[in-house]
Amino acid sequence: MEFDNILEVPLPPAEAWKVLLDVRRVAACIPGAELTEVVDERTYKGKVALRIGPVALSLAGQAKLEEVDEARYRARLRTQGSDTRGRGGSDSIMEFTLEPAGAGTKVAIHSDVRLSGSIAQYGRGSGMIQNVAAQLIDQFGEALKAQIAESQAGRDTTSSSVKPISGLSVLGKAAWDTMTGPRKKSPSES
Repeated sequence: MEFDNILEVPLPPAEAWKVLLDVRRVAACIPGAELTEVVDERTYKGKVALRIGPVALSLAGQAKLEEVDEARYRARLRTQGSDTRGRGGSDSIMEFTLEPAGAGTKVAIHSDVRLSGSIAQYGRGSGMIQNVAAQLIDQFGEALKAQIAESQAGRDTTSSSVKPISGLSVLGKAAWDTMTGPRKKSPSES
């Protein structure tokens, strides 16, 4: 399945680009994720705990930056993960593009996700997977903004104080959005 999301970063594109390519820093902001190994400057191993409906997965896998176009602020990341108990997995390609947005940066994210096993069976046709992904990206964005604010205030963020986001709150919001349709942003949130 393919879907698009937008993320706002409160830094100009050149600075946002550096932050978003700092995988250690970014991993600390991903709900339920843990970076376990740096294979090389573009390949990383990690794990993520995820609950979608009745299916709780603990995915272990790898992420690889396949393309990095610094001049155009574009990158492509391929991820692969398998449930540690063999109940499913995912393979995805995410393409990121940065562009100026006022004093900050708009990050357009295009995801092409292929799921297998229990998670694919549960999410098929319901829109739940896309809604969970949107919630995770929103919460990632909030954690990243908090981390940037700490960094700008002169605090050490190398051992990030940002806590993982509750999968239950993500699931509840995604389920609500699936039943009622996506939430419309108020003018003050735009």
